[in-house]
Amino acid sequence: MQTIRRRLSILFFTCSIAAILLITLFVNLTINNKFNQYMIDIQNKRYERIVSYFEEVYKKQGKWTEYSGVELMHEAYMGNYCLTLMDSNKKTIWGMDPNEIKNNLHLDTMMTKDTGVYNARTFEIKSDGKIVGYVEIGQYSSVLLSEEDVNFKASINKSIIASGILTLVIIVTISLYFSKQFSIPIKEVANMSVSLSKGNFNAKSSTESNIEELENLRKSVNILAEKLKHQDNLRKRLVSDISHEIRTPLNILQNNLEAMIDGVFPVTADRLNYLNQEVVRFGRLLNNLNVLKEFESESIKLNFETVFLDELLEDISKDFYVAAENKKINLSYNLEPGEKYIITGDKDKLRQVFINLLSNAIKFTEENGKIDLKLYSTDKKYIVEVKDSGIGIKREDQPFIFERLYRGDKSRHQIEGSGIGLTIVKNILQLHYATIDVKSEEGKGSIFIISFDKEINN
Repeated sequence: MQTIRRRLSILFFTCSIAAILLITLFVNLTINNKFNQYMIDIQNKRYERIVSYFEEVYKKQGKWTEYSGVELMHEAYMGNYCLTLMDSNKKTIWGMDPNEIKNNLHLDTMMTKDTGVYNARTFEIKSDGKIVGYVEIGQYSSVLLSEEDVNFKASINKSIIASGILTLVIIVTISLYFSKQFSIPIKEVANMSVSLSKGNFNAKSSTESNIEELENLRKSVNILAEKLKHQDNLRKRLVSDISHEIRTPLNILQNNLEAMIDGVFPVTADRLNYLNQEVVRFGRLLNNLNVLKEFESESIKLNFETVFLDELLEDISKDFYVAAENKKINLSYNLEPGEKYIITGDKDKLRQVFINLLSNAIKFTEENGKIDLKLYSTDKKYIVEVKDSGIGIKREDQPFIFERLYRGDKSRHQIEGSGIGLTIVKNILQLHYATIDVKSEEGKGSIFIISFDKEINN
């Protein structure tokens, strides 16, 4: 099995070689074709120059002699081509022997595929518009290349090969660098996920990447690790809380019953009532767990009907006025006028939501405190706020207050509660497609914000 860095390096390397080979091939073919066309153009111009030269010679002499244009022989010999001058009847006046050109050492520079095959072309020589003779130009290649031409062509090919090799080295270096940039954060995240699967929730990825997707992946895995760590702590705390909640009433019952059996405590009506209250509290805890189980398994049945939210909140707030006054807490209910707060839901379950929130507000608000129950609307939402000036919630506890049996340290040790109420509240609201959020500052109180969607309820 290969590592991602090795796989990326092989991929970059393979693609680079393929690209360089294709580019080198195309460039080489293009340059060779252009160069050959360039040489053909030069050769055609040579033909034109030779024909023009013989036309000038005839114009000066007025006839052909065995010496007409013989001065071109030397140039033809050096240029590896043969000249043959003929009159208008194609009778040879003078000509060069092709075998002399074939044995010429200059032939070694004519690096063409058809070297050794003699080719000849005949051109007309005209004077005053009349054909006065012919010149035959023969050579042992379709295109004549001088030594300089061959060297130039070879240097071009070498330059292309050298450029390809240099480019390959550069691309390989760059590919190794970028494959490292890709592989390091991915490898670290992969190792981190393995650690998480083994239960090591303290693992964390610290290698930042300038690639957006990889950086988002790294941050997401770090967040996941943090949440798993919190969930693991919450699970351990949950076991401890359940054990504490169940053990306390059982210990009280056991100790008192043993004392009464041994005759240490007399059996009185007050003591029996006290023990009965512990049984009731224990039963209430089990009932809450059963209710929570029904909500989480979605087996709870809701009786949906039209609910006037403003009237429901007004009735509930009246029920809590006495409890608030007994604790010297100022409870107020404020309604934003000009809106019909009508939703569809289970009235009893919604009542349970607001009763739980107001109960908590009174429970965690000290004497002479204040609780505000507020109802208003926005463009798309009906908003209910339950605000208190109580003890507040620690910042580290806020993400987990809706978890089962979760209770912050201060509330768990100072104030009685099961830690299930807010979990039930959230489940009821989710069944009504509503949301609940909390804003709190320790020592300054809390605000619970419930939002109902108008589009769903209208």
